Amino acid sequence: MDGAGPLDPLPGTIALARPEATAPDRDAWAAVRRGVLGLCPRCGEGRLFGRYLKVVPACPRCGQDLSGHRADDGPAYLTILLVGHLVGFAMHFTWTAFRPEPLVFALGTSAGAVALSLWLLPRVKGAIIGFQWARHMHGFGAGEAATD
Repeated sequence: MDGAGPLDPLPGTIALARPEATAPDRDAWAAVRRGVLGLCPRCGEGRLFGRYLKVVPACPRCGQDLSGHRADDGPAYLTILLVGHLVGFAMHFTWTAFRPEPLVFALGTSAGAVALSLWLLPRVKGAIIGFQWARHMHGFGAGEAATD
């Protein structure tokens, strides 16, 4: 077979996207970096969030539709994962090095965990939205490739 025929899958298998039908790659690292900074993953100039975690419907600079993102519970899960590891290490180090009073230790650890969570959550959400945009996931599908 010369390879010019159709790429039909075998019965009982899953058909993969054809190479000519896939959208061009976008720079994932740049998009994630822009998302962490709270900027549009496409242009890096418009704001990604209108409020603390509320994503704007479209970038005010380039017009990129941002309403199709599907961050859902991912940012909260990853934030808890990161904060849990960082606070756990800090607790171990603080307890072995300084032996603070239990109430001071509990209050300090709790305040640090809450502050770190509130600081990290929008950054992680922006990174996930940037990654989704770079990989043409969900609302950032291949149909938009011509506008990049």
